[in-house]
Parts: sequence; structure tokens; C-alpha cells
Amino acid sequence: MEKSEADGPGIRVASVAGRWVVLTTVLGSSMAMLDSTVINVALPRIGKDFGTDLAALQWTVNAYMLTLAGLILLGGALGDRYGRRRVFVIGVVWFALASLLCGIAPNAFVLIAARALQGVGGALLTPGSLALIQASFHPDDRARAVGLWSGFGGVGAAVGPFVGGWLVDGPGWRWVFLLNLPLAAVCLPVALRHVPESRDPYAHGRFDVLGAALGALALALVTYALIEAPGLGASPVVIGAAAGGVLLGVAFVRVERRRTYPMLPPSVFASRQFTTVNIVTLCVYAALGGYFFLSAIQLQVVAGYSALGAGTALLPTTVLMLLFSARSGELGQRIGPRIPLTAGPLIAATGMLLMLRVGPGSSSVRGYLTDVLPAVAVLGVGLVTLVAPLTATVLASVDTGRAGLASGINNAAARAAGLIAVAALPLLAGMGPEAYQDAGEFAAAFRRAMPMCAGLLVVGALIAWSTVRTPHSAVRDTARPECTVNCGVAAPPLEPAPEAARQADDP
Repeated sequence: MEKSEADGPGIRVASVAGRWVVLTTVLGSSMAMLDSTVINVALPRIGKDFGTDLAALQWTVNAYMLTLAGLILLGGALGDRYGRRRVFVIGVVWFALASLLCGIAPNAFVLIAARALQGVGGALLTPGSLALIQASFHPDDRARAVGLWSGFGGVGAAVGPFVGGWLVDGPGWRWVFLLNLPLAAVCLPVALRHVPESRDPYAHGRFDVLGAALGALALALVTYALIEAPGLGASPVVIGAAAGGVLLGVAFVRVERRRTYPMLPPSVFASRQFTTVNIVTLCVYAALGGYFFLSAIQLQVVAGYSALGAGTALLPTTVLMLLFSARSGELGQRIGPRIPLTAGPLIAATGMLLMLRVGPGSSSVRGYLTDVLPAVAVLGVGLVTLVAPLTATVLASVDTGRAGLASGINNAAARAAGLIAVAALPLLAGMGPEAYQDAGEFAAAFRRAMPMCAGLLVVGALIAWSTVRTPHSAVRDTARPECTVNCGVAAPPLEPAPEAARQADDP
């Protein structure tokens, strides 16, 4: 069963077919999102078992984020060319096998390498999940479908600390990764049987492998410099890596401007709304990446929670997202994105500042109710307000034929932001290589780090308030028949129709 781009999507969310598509895409994306947060609760135990320092724990998180951020656009391009369901299924299988390797890793080096392989699988399945939604649903139901995908996918990320804690305190941290095997076993047959295949017949030309390599290497070198700086200082290795990363980043921009089929077409940033929403995304997900990395360790090392206790303490965020994210997407569609994208980061920033109350006395029932619960509940309200409207605004800010490309760029921006935050925050907050083993040292650094994360959210809110506008109408591609997704790099760059571009940028 295969849909042509010209046929137009027609599945309704309330139909049986629509529920199967949502289930499949949520399961697939949740595997990737779950592993980006579930690892945080397991980090202290991994560090103890392998006898590693903080840098190794940062790489355990960032190896995954690095390959995911660097290859996600290329993964979307493969789906557009060879079939989105096909590439999605390959990504699920790849991710499951890499998860198995993580689960049996004998040392930190193998674990980090396996995490990098996980990121490759995530780069194949993550853009495919949203692309399948865009390709399958009726235009009138896309906002609700995206809201469900964002909400339940966000729950997959938020539930990670709870599930991870339960597994770490129970069968062991290795089951944090082995959990993906049964999820893949459910996702694969459902995808093959119930999800229609789709592809972009306009996708052609060469894949931008050079652009993907330059982007990934630039991120890798900058990340290496930031992670190793606390231990090595301003050594030639650190300075050389930082300089090399910057130079490769410049080369990446130059290559993308000159290639016929670039991975990151510069013309897509002609939409002011698209550009500014991605800047907001960078601020928001940098803050969230730093928060999730540090708060799980703070609860265990400083407050004295078990891994399960730390995960349970963060559960209210999950519950709020589960209950209200879909409605938030619909509300954002009615009132426009400006208010949610302004209020959401400010509310989340308040939650992060409330985390400063968490300390040695916060593990009691009273301490949880007065210190932890207000922080995670307020953060959850902020994420509910923000996440679904952010995704919908990205898709609405470009012509329909570029929706997949837009979502891929936004995904890459979010992952890259989290990657840099996890690498940079310990350096900026003054954490030493052994900080996570010393409650006093980590607590002091945590008190310096949370205001930095909150500040990023405030910056994102200010940018949203001053620049984000509600388009007068949905943006449509008038240059060719309506396409559901162009998730990648293979299709030639399309300039938005003048009227569509004006509407997207018109206050």
C-alpha cells in the first residue's frame, strides 16, 4: 500500500487507521526520545560500575545526541527518496540492535560507541515518524495529530527518568537499553501492516553526504573541546578541537550555499518566522537538555534519592504532558503561537528556578512536597504550553512541500542545542571531573547551572514575543501539487511563493 504525493492525505485521527498511524509513530519516536532522557537517571550507577569521571558520563549522553543531530536531515532525505515507512522500519531495527549492544557493553568505551550507533538509528526513525503523520492525515486533522505525536512523544521523553530509575534499582542499568527491544517488537509489525507507504516523487539528485559529515564533525569537535576543557584546561588539544570545530562549521555553511542539493537549503530561512522559531527552539532545548542531565544527578547525589525515587519525583511532568499536550496544540492553533511560545518558556524557567530549593533535606515526604513537586509541576505546565505549539508553528511557517524539511531542521536544532548544553554547562558551572561523586561540589555547581538554564528560556520567550506572528492563512506550496513532506536534501530547493512568503512573515 503506497500513497502518491499527488493523492493527498485523507486519514482521520478518529478512525481506526488514524489510531494505528499515531500508535506507530509515537512508539518509534518514543524509543529515540526515551533514550535521550532515560539515561540521565542511570548515569551515577554507570559511572560507579565503570569507574569513570564526569567526562565519560557526558559522552554517554552526547555520543547519541551527536550522531542524531548530525544525521537527522540525511535520514529524512532517505525517507523522501526510498519510502518513509521503509526507512522508518530500518531505523527501528537499527536502533534496537544498537540498544542491545549498549545493554551488553563491557566498558565505557563500548557503551559510548554503541550510543553513537543508537543515534544513527534515531536519525532514521525520528524524522520518519513526523513525516508519516504529515503524509497520512487529512489536512484538517494534522494539527491534532501533531499535537498527539508531540504530547505522547514528550511523555516518552519525560517518563524516561521514572522508567530508568525503576530499572536501575531493579534489574540494573543495562535494562535501560534492553527495554527498547520489546518496544521495537511491537512497533515493527504495526508499521508494516497498518501504515501506508509514501514518498516524494520530486525528490531527486545526490544526497549531501559531505554536508552531513561536515556538520557532524563540527559538532563533535566543539563538544570534545567543551567536555575536556575542565580536565585539560586551555591545552593545545582543547584549543585545536574548538578551532577545528569552528572552521568546519564555516566550511559547512559555505558548502550548503554552493551545492545544488544541499542538506540545509539556505532558502528555507527566507521565512523570518521559521528562522526565529528555530532560534527559540535552540534556547528552549538547550535549557531542557541541561536541566534533565543535571537534575537527575542532583536528586540522587545531593538530595539522597534512589534512582527510582528520582524518576518518581519527576513523574508529575509526565502526567501533565500526557493529559494536556493535545489540547495545547489545538489551543495554539486557535489563538496563534505567540502567546504559548512566550508563556511556555517563562513558566518552565520558573520551574527550573524552583529546583534551586532541592537539597539534602528534600528526600523526605515533606521535602518532596515543598521543594521538588512545585518545581516539576510548574515545569510540566510550561512544557504543556510550549511543546505542541512549537512543533505546529515550525510546520506552518514554510510552504507545505517543505514541511518535512522544516521538521527535520527543527529536530536537528533541538538535538544540537541539548548536545552543546550537556557539554558546556559543567564547564560554565565549574564542575570538576569528579563532581558527581561529591554532594557538596555538585550542589554548588547545580546552583550556578539552573539560573543559566532559566536564563536561556527567558531569552527564548523574549524572542518569541518580539518576532513570532500568526499567519493570516495556512501556507501552501503553489509551485507544484501539494506535497505532504520533503524531509530531506534530495529535492531541489524550492522558493516559497511570494504570497505565501509574505503571509508567513506578515505581522
